[in-house]
Amino acid sequence: MAKIIKKSDLAPAVFELVLEAPRIARRRQPGQFVIVRVADVGERIPLTIADADPEKGTITLVVQAVGLSTKMMSTLGPGDELLDVAGPLGKATEIETLGTVVGVGGGLGIAPLYPIVERFHDTGNTVITILGARSKSHLIYEDRMKAVSDRVLVATDDGSQGHKGFVSDSLTDLLNEGVPVDRVVAIGPVPMMQAVANVTREYDIPTVVSLNPVMLDGTGMCGGCRVSVGDDQFFACIDGPEFDGHLVDFGELANRQRMYRNDEECAVRDMDVEVGS
Repeated sequence: MAKIIKKSDLAPAVFELVLEAPRIARRRQPGQFVIVRVADVGERIPLTIADADPEKGTITLVVQAVGLSTKMMSTLGPGDELLDVAGPLGKATEIETLGTVVGVGGGLGIAPLYPIVERFHDTGNTVITILGARSKSHLIYEDRMKAVSDRVLVATDDGSQGHKGFVSDSLTDLLNEGVPVDRVVAIGPVPMMQAVANVTREYDIPTVVSLNPVMLDGTGMCGGCRVSVGDDQFFACIDGPEFDGHLVDFGELANRQRMYRNDEECAVRDMDVEVGS
């Protein structure tokens, strides 16, 4: 079990949990995730580690209450415990001194992007971060990103903060400025990562995307997170979660993410009925 030390609201239906998990905190690297089970009735869900404090023995997760398990998590608070937290899992981000690195985060993807940007910055790279959200009220971690970035650009769908439009638009504008970029790291919704990869492909900029398809056991045994990258197939949980964005079959990934939508909607509806009764 993992005890909740702190809970903070970040945006509508988005909250941050600080958990007591000393062994994970000591071993975790940027890009890795944990598999969480809230209770006996909950499924196993992957959540990327947004931050960790080895001295305090804590890890930080950012969660959006959209499905059954995440809605169950939203009802918990300090002192409550999660039944299972397994990790760290997945391969860590390859961090090296490259020159200029652009991190692109969309929605909840901003949180897992944070430790990656922080490590690239600490390694001596010039880091430019592009953050995207539906609106100003849905934007998270802006101040934290400013602390570990040389430049931060913001794009919102409604124009309530920063550029009105998509992160891919801001990335295009940046590249048109003639800024030399050695690598792009994009984390967020599948359509967003695909759009970013389409932009960087034209400029021949190496691009890494973090895939978060349906994961069950997190060990590669179930095959639920199979993804096609180029001519090969991989399991996102053990071979990733990061892959070459120019080679990922985003269409297949999107279809896989829709596989259990009806089941999830039924589970959430049943939970709402039970809570309301």
